[in-house]
Amino acid sequence: MNIKGNTALITGGATGIGFALAEALVKGGNTVIVCGRREQRLNEAKNKLTALYTQRCDVTQEAEREALFDWISTEFKDLNMLVNNAGIQKMVDFTSGAEGLFSRGDEIATNLAAHIYMTALFAPLLMGKKQAAIVNVSSGLGFVPIAAMPVYCATKAAMHSFSVSLRHQMREPSVKVFEVIPPAVETELGRIEGDEEPGYPGVKPSVVAKAVLEAMVKDEYEIPVGEARGLVEGSCRDFQKTFEGINRW
Repeated sequence: MNIKGNTALITGGATGIGFALAEALVKGGNTVIVCGRREQRLNEAKNKLTALYTQRCDVTQEAEREALFDWISTEFKDLNMLVNNAGIQKMVDFTSGAEGLFSRGDEIATNLAAHIYMTALFAPLLMGKKQAAIVNVSSGLGFVPIAAMPVYCATKAAMHSFSVSLRHQMREPSVKVFEVIPPAVETELGRIEGDEEPGYPGVKPSVVAKAVLEAMVKDEYEIPVGEARGLVEGSCRDFQKTFEGINRW
């Protein structure tokens, strides 16, 4: 795929992997729009990257998704790339019942349902383009889960399955469907809002962004990055051993 001259929308694009992708795409000669729930983060992203277009949108909300689509289909008719990146991550202990399941957001709504609805909404717009792509961000934990984060891992496994099916359906309209499979990344993904502690340690978001663009140029549709490759391979080679290896505590 040609990664220059595109118009891309990145959900959750003000921070982390989303912002790193936005920065790499802008520097590569693309028009980039990012959306997110938090106005402050969007303003910070715009200050860092002045060529960026920003729009506040909670993609878990139907009315806000539709308003975003109406705005983009009017102001950015050349849109040919959708990056489904928004996500939250929580530890949930089901031995405590429903406690913690919906605190700090709904992982199923944010990590899975929103991306499915966004894809359905934007697919007709993308199908009319000479070149188009949908980029879904899953996780190495979608292949081998960490038991302490069961809902997060389940949503990422579902995103992998969704990407495989979507790629098959989109082969005739020629919309390329890429799946980004990151390892642990140095972002605020697992941080409790207001907490001063850093998020989970990992690779820099820029490392993921670089790997994504390099793979897209070569039409490599599944893009495991760093240690996530070991989880993808381990899930096929010896799932139980790999699972036990990352769940020792």
